[in-house]
Amino acid sequence: MPRVKGERRLEILKALAQMLEQPKWGKITTAALAEKLDVSEAALYRHFASKAQMYEGLIEFIENSVFTLANKIAEDEPDGRKQAGKLLEMLLAFAEKNPGMVRVMTGDALVGEHERLQARMNQFYERFEATLKQALRSPGEGGAKPSDADVAAQAGLLVRYALGCLHQYAKSGFAKKPTDSYAAQRRFVGA
Repeated sequence: MPRVKGERRLEILKALAQMLEQPKWGKITTAALAEKLDVSEAALYRHFASKAQMYEGLIEFIENSVFTLANKIAEDEPDGRKQAGKLLEMLLAFAEKNPGMVRVMTGDALVGEHERLQARMNQFYERFEATLKQALRSPGEGGAKPSDADVAAQAGLLVRYALGCLHQYAKSGFAKKPTDSYAAQRRFVGA
């Protein structure tokens, strides 16, 4: 049975993500990706106009996955502080389950690629920070609404904490899992 075009695209993206999971990875070439898939480079370009489009596909997967889960958390948890904690934990768990995506999320895989890719990842974190701010604006168990300055500061801290965990995970060759220390550190970041 012939493959559907979307299936081959997904297969290419999965292979790219798997290559990014390697602890001692280097810059991924389309030649190496084609070799992994046992196809020609021309076959890759029938599905993607450029390597940048392949990375955009991974970024789109990250965005769709994280914000779909974030919307579910927002629906299920009315307490703003608890919601922010669950959002942060979800982001760390997503990264842990998708180590190849971590290299995209930290920007490591995007070095030397088109600058729009890093800009898009920056937008992802801005959107995630805005999602955290929205959660933190909701009154917590005490019922007091926090100030906008406190909300902005805490949301910024949580994003920076997450990025630090993701960098540490990648730099450890995916050995130091981001969720391992989160439970103990959670109270220090106020989530």
